[in-house]
Amino acid sequence: MKRYFPTICATIILALSMQSCQKEEKESKLIKVETITIGSDASATSTDFPGRVKASEEVNMAFKVSGTLARVYVDEGDKVRKGQIIAELDPVDYQTQLAATEAEYHKIKSEAERVIALYADSVATAGDYDKARYGLQQITAKYKHAKDQLADTRIYAPFSGTIKKRIYDPPTVLGAGMPVVSIITDNSLEIEINIPTSAYVNRDRFTSFTTSFDFLEAKTVDLKLISISPAANANQLYTVRLAVPNGLSNRLSPGMNAMVRISHANATVSNSIEIPSSAMFEEKGNSFVWIFNASNGTIHRRQIEVERLDTKGNAVVKSGLKAGDEIVTSGVHKLKDGQTAERLEPMSKTNVGGLL
Repeated sequence: MKRYFPTICATIILALSMQSCQKEEKESKLIKVETITIGSDASATSTDFPGRVKASEEVNMAFKVSGTLARVYVDEGDKVRKGQIIAELDPVDYQTQLAATEAEYHKIKSEAERVIALYADSVATAGDYDKARYGLQQITAKYKHAKDQLADTRIYAPFSGTIKKRIYDPPTVLGAGMPVVSIITDNSLEIEINIPTSAYVNRDRFTSFTTSFDFLEAKTVDLKLISISPAANANQLYTVRLAVPNGLSNRLSPGMNAMVRISHANATVSNSIEIPSSAMFEEKGNSFVWIFNASNGTIHRRQIEVERLDTKGNAVVKSGLKAGDEIVTSGVHKLKDGQTAERLEPMSKTNVGGLL
């Protein structure tokens, strides 16, 4: 029995060694791979543009007549109601003109009425009748104009809002049409951005407009397109106006900066999918990727049709992939069809180097 003991021990050691080698060989076949999942929006792209919050209505208020500015009833930042008086000119000259015109009006009117009465009795001639009638029409128009000019020495708020800027103070002499104050709306705001020609030519592919603000805690806000300018400005940019939701208007103020994201369909092929070029390999003139099957932990080769390589280092795939496919993105030249693999989880931003 003693002479067989070394042989038995050697056999046991050999068996254990072979089992260990098989286990190590099996573990060595299990590799870790980096993957990405094709998203449902792979055929869409987006671009960010800086913008600024503006009032949807902004009016520079001015007098229709010239004169000396007598009073400005508002200051910058004041809230005003629709129809509230904003400013007025010295009305003395226009009051004098109206008084003189009124006296002339009553004189000509009484004369015209007398001639018309005589014509009705066949006493006045037809020429006298026409002269009296046209003279009355002329003085009536002149009288109305004088009254309108006096009324135009005052300007009133066209809508409820806020005084943005007070431009002149009394006793400045103003010409007709010179702005005195500017007024903006409070309850209706918009965001204005400028886009280059490369974006403008694809405006029919715009699908959505969104923005976000720091005070909204990264919440995304949907915007509604108002208009896109048909002509470029001096910087060869096209102005885009976007409406802000009413519920947000009371939290914004004109002049705030904003970043607007425009989403649009792929400009080349609506079904194209972009993948990193590192995920692709070639065999016999054909292009392939490795598809990772998470249910059984295996990888399989799939042929794809590549349309082109873009300037960002991505391959634009025309066919062979769909939303939800998980593809391997690195080490693709060392893999084998049917090989067992494990997804390599992304490294935590707080565990740099994997030290924890």
